[in-house]
Amino acid sequence: MESIKSSFDKLRKNKTFKYGMPFFILVIGGSFGLREFAQLRFQFSKKQMIKPEELEEQGIIMKKPGEVTLESEFNKIIALDIDNWENVRGPRPWEKETLPKVT
Repeated sequence: MESIKSSFDKLRKNKTFKYGMPFFILVIGGSFGLREFAQLRFQFSKKQMIKPEELEEQGIIMKKPGEVTLESEFNKIIALDIDNWENVRGPRPWEKETLPKVT
């Protein structure tokens, strides 16, 4: 019994055990706890699929899946004139009244 007590006292005075073990318990235990809380969040969240008919009632028109492609978006970007532009600086909050309006 005495040897168990003395070995426990030695272990308690060891800096690695004294400061390292609580750190590892916190990190490893925290990851398991975080996983459980995240699982609860996703399990009980109220997700509902919005139907296209409901969106049209609100005035939102969705495009068909084949209508928007990577090539069509690339052609829109090619059509932009990126060589002729002017850098217009926006007003700062303290310059709000002093700058003239840009036309």
